[in-house]
Amino acid sequence: MLELDHIAVTATTLDEGADWVHRCLGAVPGPGGQHPHFGTHNRLLGLEDGLYLEVIAIDPDAAPLGYARWFDLDHFSGAPCVGNWICRTDDMEGALAALPDIGAPVALERGDLRWRMAVPRDGQLPFDECHPAIIQWDSAHHPAASLLASGVALRRLVICHPEADALRRRLAGHLSDQRVVFEPGLATIRAEFDTPAGLRVLG
Repeated sequence: MLELDHIAVTATTLDEGADWVHRCLGAVPGPGGQHPHFGTHNRLLGLEDGLYLEVIAIDPDAAPLGYARWFDLDHFSGAPCVGNWICRTDDMEGALAALPDIGAPVALERGDLRWRMAVPRDGQLPFDECHPAIIQWDSAHHPAASLLASGVALRRLVICHPEADALRRRLAGHLSDQRVVFEPGLATIRAEFDTPAGLRVLG
């Protein structure tokens, strides 16, 4: 079984992504950290209901890599956007058997956090990055537990894709979350939030 874990905003630079989130939601992402294995870094915003928002970008100080970065960041350009959504499991092997073609698990760590993420060899998730990435936390606590409350809550996560029905059927029986909806259209992800200032949208 999968549970919605967090939402990733991809950006050309971390500052640009964090500024965009601040302008859209009225909340400032806090510190995050670096991911040396993939040459990226992030900032995090705590959401209600144990979720969080991650702003992620290529770390300009990272050494060159001989393999693809996660979240297809090697091919990202343009304005910040909701680039990915991540679901957690407590059975990575079972999830990969049920949902093939989403990559192999990569063991990662940052500070006292330990986790495994299924990452495709080319860094590109199925359904034009609209398929969720799968994560298994192997540390004692979830990162959202240490983030400051922002007063921002996810209302809906709208996954748009020309084959939205196929993606919905693929995930049926694995993910049950009324906030996640699938709509036909161009491959995009839109996140709708309730904030202290009302409804706000990241797209």
